[in-house]
Amino acid sequence: MSTLIETLRGVVGPRHVLVGDRATRRYRKGYRFGEGHVLAVVRPGTLLEQWRALKACVEADIIVIVQAANTGLTGGSTPDGDAYDRPIVIFSTLRMTRIDLLDGGKQVVCLPGATLDRLEKTIRPLGREPHSVIGSSCIGASVTGGVCNNSGGSLIQRGPAYTQLSLFAQVDASGRLNLVNHLGIELGEDPETILSRLDRGEYSPEDVMASENQWASDREYNRHVRDIEADTPARFNADPRRHYEASGSAGKLAVFALRLDTFAADKDTGVFYIGTNDPADLAKIRRHILANFENLPIQGEYIHREAYDITRKYGKDLYLLIHHFGTDTVPKAFAAKSWVDGMTEKVGLGGAISDRLVQLAVKLFPEHLPKRMNAYRDTYAHHLMLKMGGAGIAEARDFLGAMFPTASGDFFECDAAEGRAAFLHRFAVGGAGVRYRTMHPDTVEDIVAMDVALPRNAAEWFETLPAEIEAKMEAKIYCGHFFCHVMHQDYLVKKGVDCEALEHELWALLDARGAEYPAEHNVGHLYYAKPELVDFYRSLDPTNTFNPGIGHTSKCRHWADESGAHNHDGRTHAHAQGN
Repeated sequence: MSTLIETLRGVVGPRHVLVGDRATRRYRKGYRFGEGHVLAVVRPGTLLEQWRALKACVEADIIVIVQAANTGLTGGSTPDGDAYDRPIVIFSTLRMTRIDLLDGGKQVVCLPGATLDRLEKTIRPLGREPHSVIGSSCIGASVTGGVCNNSGGSLIQRGPAYTQLSLFAQVDASGRLNLVNHLGIELGEDPETILSRLDRGEYSPEDVMASENQWASDREYNRHVRDIEADTPARFNADPRRHYEASGSAGKLAVFALRLDTFAADKDTGVFYIGTNDPADLAKIRRHILANFENLPIQGEYIHREAYDITRKYGKDLYLLIHHFGTDTVPKAFAAKSWVDGMTEKVGLGGAISDRLVQLAVKLFPEHLPKRMNAYRDTYAHHLMLKMGGAGIAEARDFLGAMFPTASGDFFECDAAEGRAAFLHRFAVGGAGVRYRTMHPDTVEDIVAMDVALPRNAAEWFETLPAEIEAKMEAKIYCGHFFCHVMHQDYLVKKGVDCEALEHELWALLDARGAEYPAEHNVGHLYYAKPELVDFYRSLDPTNTFNPGIGHTSKCRHWADESGAHNHDGRTHAHAQGN
């Protein structure tokens, strides 16, 4: 293996080949779940370097995990334990961040390390927006990661991240690495020419083929989500309708570039904050708007009072960081945290010192949430943030004004500061449960997390647990993309409870409701991939070179020793700690 390391150093430079547990920690340990040992981390600075380094690894019969921001919630871009039959090399793409504008910014070409945040800022001056805005983007998530993981995002009109236009490397059944140019841009014939030209941005508008027949976004979703009588979810990870080469590939290909649509930004927007103690009120709002409004909402985000409270306390640092310093600082903060945690682990102090220090510090800051939001928290258990654009603002104002106030609920129209605060608070929920677990090790066994897609026709959307299951919970964090019926349900489990057995019980309840899971975070190393998804992975990667073990599939060459006993629908339940 020393020969391979030297070869990789020759390709990308010695500074960009990391070895040793401490140097590689940030890359081999997941944001919320998963870790394992690696031979090295390679950080190519060009697409050509990435190709040459990949060739060296494939020729040496090495497992490759291609990773961008490592912000996934299911461990899908890191190793999982040590039961692999070959050494692992992680490719970090974060040095390759260029974004090219096509047709005045109506489409973009993103290199593999380009982040949603960078894309958003690149096209904002053009009056355009990407598939997703604040949310995943605030923690540095990559464009490529979103597409490869079928990420859904919070923007109702745009659906799951999707494209049929990509440039990727694939290992065929004979073990040969091939470059496939389906980007719709003429760049040459051989891999080194193609990648060198793309590295230099050496192509003209005449080289770019029209994409009428090849989609660069999910063009059907705004109609698909309106079908409120369908007994299937609007979007979920195993949905074959949105599996296409890079899209949904979950790291089974090495993606070099993606071509994607952008969208005209709404110039006039308004945010409505709705509170109620009756979940049926929100079901009525969702069904009426999807069925009858001429204008679909831009966003419709749900948060439960308990999630509101936990995030108000344990997500305050993330809220304040983004509010005062912007999204650019968040990846840097996570990198610094990983470095500190690595140091404290090395000296035997554990990896939670940074969380405890930050939590102590934020107590010194004054209340950060608007008064009207906190007043609704005191009055109502269920909160819905509804963002409308253009003529949809008047539609929502008239409808909500006719519906409320009632004995169970009410609404108010946010000013600009309140609207920003509402959505920022909602998107701070993701890390709040992890911080809660860190701060309460004596009472919390772990997190069991569900990423759930409910049927579009489901009327009883809010989960009510049987008393015997409820008694096992220290706390529950419920939030979601309400109009898409995608719910994120994190359970902070009481100390001493068998989390795996509890998860079996929870999944059985979801199965009975016709839910699909995971909805948008990929199977990672937590969920068991359904048979259709396994077939897709195997078709992309017949030798099982890229990201083996995803979805609890085989970690061995050519998919040997396939493990995992599947249940009635092809899934096996496994402990979803920290998803």
